[in-house]
Amino acid sequence: MRIIPVLDLKGGQVVRAQHGRRDRYKPIVTPLSQSPDIVAVAAGLRGLHPFSTFYVADIDAIEGRTPNYDAIAKLQKQTGSPTVWWDAGLADLVNVAAALATPSLCPVLGSESQKDVSVLERFRDHPGLILSLDFFADGYRGPSTLLNKPELWPTCVIVMTLAKVGAARDRISRGCARSRPRRAIAR
Repeated sequence: MRIIPVLDLKGGQVVRAQHGRRDRYKPIVTPLSQSPDIVAVAAGLRGLHPFSTFYVADIDAIEGRTPNYDAIAKLQKQTGSPTVWWDAGLADLVNVAAALATPSLCPVLGSESQKDVSVLERFRDHPGLILSLDFFADGYRGPSTLLNKPELWPTCVIVMTLAKVGAARDRISRGCARSRPRRAIAR
């Protein structure tokens, strides 16, 4: 089994998720870190286990604000250069291509951010691409074609139930490996 810690970023700080209600996310308070700084929180997590990958949900970018590039870069410069799965509301060919070209960065295509399946069709065979099928309290968000055609999916797929994020009921996960058949991760 592979466990990948999730760091939600907002305003340059790690925040605590609240049932997917992003307007309620506040800087995290944890015994693992003295501050909500991404490097401090990641170091605290690495004190528990030598995690080599972190999933970073860049809430600012997902909601159309400026991405937290500096925080991502600081995380990637840490000892062992962790791989970052970056969920940033990416929805266009140029930004996805740039993310895929960045070492140790795996872009997450969230279905909630996709207008159609064109980006996925272009990059689905790239080993660094991750698809997140996003579900909210009112159901699936994204193009129906994306949900109904698993042949479009890349090797790694996450099934995200955002209403359960931060609710202590979101702890089922399975690892994705670039060389293995498709697997799903539920969050």
